Amino acid sequence: MTSNPPKINLILRCLPQKDWESIQTHVEEVHLELGLVLSEPSVKMPYVYFPINSLVSILYGLENGATAEIGIIGNEGVVGITVFLGGESTISRAVVQSAGRAYRLRSSVLLDLFNSSTQAMHLLLRFTQALITQMSQTAVCNRHHTIDQQLCRWLLLSIDRLSGSELVMTQDLIANMLGVRREGVTEVAGKLQEAGYISYSRGHITVLDREKLEHRTCECYGVVKREYDRLLPERYAT
Repeated sequence: MTSNPPKINLILRCLPQKDWESIQTHVEEVHLELGLVLSEPSVKMPYVYFPINSLVSILYGLENGATAEIGIIGNEGVVGITVFLGGESTISRAVVQSAGRAYRLRSSVLLDLFNSSTQAMHLLLRFTQALITQMSQTAVCNRHHTIDQQLCRWLLLSIDRLSGSELVMTQDLIANMLGVRREGVTEVAGKLQEAGYISYSRGHITVLDREKLEHRTCECYGVVKREYDRLLPERYAT
């Protein structure tokens, strides 16, 4: 592991040098398989994860087995905010929705850093505020906007958290993330492909025209993006 904070995860990149040096020997790079559960409801997390080129969904499940995504975390953040917020566990589940690499750190090490460094504490709390905004806006979007708008928002939020414009994602999984029927996703994805916004083949989605997607989605995407840009700007990197 380099002596400088990794540039491929925003939280780690923005840590002051002294804070990175205090944890770097505890950080390990791991591969996250599709569908891997990183946290379960009401269970303490032994590790936190800083995605590199993977995506993790925060899911809420109902008693009948239905689930819906309430948040996405990628290379802008950390999976495991309950570790430093004091609640120790949560009622949601964190599941890998797009396989890839991540940095893993013992929860106890992150908690020690949070308690010992004001700068690290403020960075993690700013990320938490941004994530709460995303979750809140997702709830509003799922209630008031069309599947077309929801899918565009979801695609944009997802590629923002990856280092490219391609997602490996089946329509069944997308429908599960949005909490809608697969037929609705199939219809909307077909229209977006016909319009030249995306290409979709065998579980691979490539965004071809980001600008048109941004014009087609609802205001929810812009609200979330502006809050992340405000709370986690590049100028915090040291």
